[in-house]
Amino acid sequence: MSQPATEEYRKDLSTRHINMIAIGGAIGVGLFLGSGKALHQVGTGLILIYAIAGVMIFFVMRALGELLMYRPVSGSFAEYAGEFVGPWARFAVGWGYWLVWIVTGMAEITAVGKYFQFWFPTVPQWIPALGALVVLSGVNLIAVKLFGEFEFWFALIKVIAIIGLIVLAAAILVFGFSDLGPTASLSNIWAHGGLFPNGGAQALLAFQIVMFAFIGVEMVGQTASESANPQKVLPRAINAVMWRILIFYVGALIALTALVPWFQFPADSSPFVHAFTLIGIPAAAGVINFVVTTAALSSCNSGIYSTGRMLRTLSEEGQAPRAASRLSGRGVPARAIAVTFCAMFVGVVLNYFVPEEAFTYITSASTAGAIFTWAMILIAHLGYRRKIARGEIEAGPFRMPLAPYSNYVVLAFLAMVAVLLAFDAETRIALYITPVLAIAIAIGYLASRKRQQERTPTRS
Repeated sequence: MSQPATEEYRKDLSTRHINMIAIGGAIGVGLFLGSGKALHQVGTGLILIYAIAGVMIFFVMRALGELLMYRPVSGSFAEYAGEFVGPWARFAVGWGYWLVWIVTGMAEITAVGKYFQFWFPTVPQWIPALGALVVLSGVNLIAVKLFGEFEFWFALIKVIAIIGLIVLAAAILVFGFSDLGPTASLSNIWAHGGLFPNGGAQALLAFQIVMFAFIGVEMVGQTASESANPQKVLPRAINAVMWRILIFYVGALIALTALVPWFQFPADSSPFVHAFTLIGIPAAAGVINFVVTTAALSSCNSGIYSTGRMLRTLSEEGQAPRAASRLSGRGVPARAIAVTFCAMFVGVVLNYFVPEEAFTYITSASTAGAIFTWAMILIAHLGYRRKIARGEIEAGPFRMPLAPYSNYVVLAFLAMVAVLLAFDAETRIALYITPVLAIAIAIGYLASRKRQQERTPTRS
């Protein structure tokens, strides 16, 4: 049975939901955990690297924002790729993005299992992982407004943790009321070997770690068709991406490295835990463990939301099973979310049977997938601008700065990050997995196109 034309998403995401979803997407687990390894690898120059990457992400978001104002739709990346690049691009972006969030979701529920063992070390890791998947799938099945509420509070917890660190650091630098008082100083940022004490090569390699932390920032585009006022809310949320990155990433790293010299941060643990512990907060490890647990839950929650909408978009175009296009009585793509649940449940099974190292390799593909998605947003935007130049469509008021030159600069930057994946043993596997996935997606596209041609009646 085909989907009724009247089935539409409910516009139940408010301004505060959209703003917090944008903030939550910009603050990943990578800041709380991955920045320790990056600091150890690069030094305080990591602050500059995050700033550069943040500018690039801002241009990606502005390109997406201009497309969203042209036509706000769910599954936006795939829709725009299909319209301005070609049908193959819709299929590739849609399924590629779906796979990115499936493997990311698998990793995040595994992370929840690990973090949960901090408080309950005897509980098998797969049990909290399964619990997280069941609860978050239920949240997404009930109503989009409930998803928005969960994301609002998940994002707020991350924001409070970072602002708390920045305020504490400022107070210590001014008043010196902790054990760090005598040694805490802004001069720590440049006094221990300069910004890049380990050399430029190590700094370049850090870009791949930094970009992984930004995966999810584009998810605000998925909320367009469920926002109460997308023409007003989305431009504000997108414009705020830059200062949010400056505050939450650059500000947090300045606070950390001013309190503690960069070389004193352990490479294998959270710099937030280390800093809070040195300040003298005894519950620091527990507090940060709670924050990273909510960050992982937030990422998985976003993944279930995004994949459900993307799968429905593909289904409406005949590029996924037709049944996935149906909405439930509550206005959510319940069948598409159920497919996502089954796919992510494989992560629980793998977590039970396969060594944890497998997840390091699998999730490295998500970085490559995110780079592809961001690149296709920029390429679709170039196609959109070409249609404006030909007079086929009208330009909107929310335009990407410096286009098309900014498109080419950011595309070159993303290509550089993709190449850098080959120079790290932990991420090199992404370059092996990506061609396999590309071939699978190409075969899937050809099969779907053939199926569509067979269903289309020939004209005499």
